[in-house]
Amino acid sequence: MAVGRNGRFSGLLVVAGLLAGSWTGFGQEKKSEKVVVAGTPAAAPVPAAPADSVTDGSVTVGGQVIAYRAVAGTLTVGATATQDATIGFDGKTLPDAQVNSPDKDKPEDAPATARIFYTAYFKKDAAAEHRPVTFLYNGGPGSATMWLHMGSFGPKRVAIPDAEHQEGAPYAIVSNESSLLDVTDLVFIDAPGTGFSRIYGKDKEKAFWGTDQDAHAFERFIRRFLSKYDRWNSPKYLFGESYGTPRSAVLSADLQNVDLNGIILLSQILSFDNSVDGPKWNPGVDQAYALALPTYAATAFYHHKLPTQPAALEPFLAEVEQWALGEYMTALLQGSELPEAKRQEIATKLHGYTGLPVAYLLRANLRVAGGVFSKQLQTDEDTTTGRLDSRFKGPDLDPLSGDAEYDPQSQAISSAYTAAINDYMRKQLKYGEQQTYLPGAYSDPSFSWDLRHQAPGGPSATEQEGGTNVMPDLADTMKANPRMKVMLAGGYYDLATPYFEGKFEMHHLQIPQKLQSNISYHYYEAGHMVYVNEAVLKQFHADVAAFIKSTESGK
Repeated sequence: MAVGRNGRFSGLLVVAGLLAGSWTGFGQEKKSEKVVVAGTPAAAPVPAAPADSVTDGSVTVGGQVIAYRAVAGTLTVGATATQDATIGFDGKTLPDAQVNSPDKDKPEDAPATARIFYTAYFKKDAAAEHRPVTFLYNGGPGSATMWLHMGSFGPKRVAIPDAEHQEGAPYAIVSNESSLLDVTDLVFIDAPGTGFSRIYGKDKEKAFWGTDQDAHAFERFIRRFLSKYDRWNSPKYLFGESYGTPRSAVLSADLQNVDLNGIILLSQILSFDNSVDGPKWNPGVDQAYALALPTYAATAFYHHKLPTQPAALEPFLAEVEQWALGEYMTALLQGSELPEAKRQEIATKLHGYTGLPVAYLLRANLRVAGGVFSKQLQTDEDTTTGRLDSRFKGPDLDPLSGDAEYDPQSQAISSAYTAAINDYMRKQLKYGEQQTYLPGAYSDPSFSWDLRHQAPGGPSATEQEGGTNVMPDLADTMKANPRMKVMLAGGYYDLATPYFEGKFEMHHLQIPQKLQSNISYHYYEAGHMVYVNEAVLKQFHADVAAFIKSTESGK
């Protein structure tokens, strides 16, 4: 999640510097340059890794009692492939490694390493070698994976009311009847610098906080995990949410000689030019407005803000999708050459699909960014509409502002997830004593994200023009492994990564037409985190389980 101006976590997707290369984040104040104070003490030596914790438990899924073993622990990876080959799982230099040891008195000069925290759940009495294993992670970039861990498919989940801000603690941590342990072992991974994961060494932030650097770290983690637990011959899956979806694209291409059985992409964005959070800083690239329009329509439908309420949501959205990429996109591409009569006609049609006043739409030049829509849809009630899940709403912080100042959905659920992960880790998994669980890396004054990216066979990251786009990476993986399947999932009420954006990206992958049949689409009446809605979670489980069962044998 991203941290908002008021210091609370406000989003699972933080895309920074979409065009100019500076990291700002959605709803986040731009970071100032780090100030180095004279006399700053040298970096402390890398502490010994805490011992892994192994516990046992059980969960009932579909009437089946599943006994499992949970491992909460860490694996250490290097910042480069050469360095990574010289260190053990615990981060210590291997005895036969031919490397120059750093000066013991200058630990800050040691090569950068990341101690990556994970929680793995293994079904007992299963043929482990051939049992599927799924690697799950949230996004940010800079978010821990407590959201997926405590909300989706782990054996425990935090139960919170759907589309409401409940009272404070105690929160209910319950057995998860929708756990995915019925079909796959699970590995929840906290990104470097989040959760219980930590980074060390020289230029550690540059080594791990960036599009390519992050994917390389996850690649090395997965290889080490497969080696430690003898899972090289297991069916393998990636499951990323939000920024975890571009991570999955890059990671899949990085995993050379590791054929994945499948990739599950939840709340996708692969090309940041498609983000509706910042298109005003990207003038002339108008497709983000069109791709967000169906989500605007779904949101207005939900809150009964349309001038005429349609009978059903999905047929209505199909109509909006067609108009968005047709007449609306054509009008936007004309810019100032759009005739005035046509401009009035488009504004009237937009009013019918969004509920926003025609006069406002004309002043906005027919272009409404995500934060603007969140603020304007219910402004007559001094109410801000949710961003991650537009079914949520809350009081305006500033009735006179043009954009939303916070995300009511984030405010409604963040405390519950933070409390749940800390309580669960310490009491049930017996891990984390005297450690701080970081929901995100955003509080670190050194945190910034390098969005530069080198696509497979493409120009170097320093020569790349335009916004970050990892569609070539996913396309490269699909062509190299034409039996691999991709499942795309999303919520109709997601304003952070609108569902139609993901669909658009998939239909523009640089792959042969026949490989399009390897992609399946699943959409739900929920937001960015579809699992917040318990009924949707059950259906989501059924869909993901069916996807894994149909692909684990390479069908």
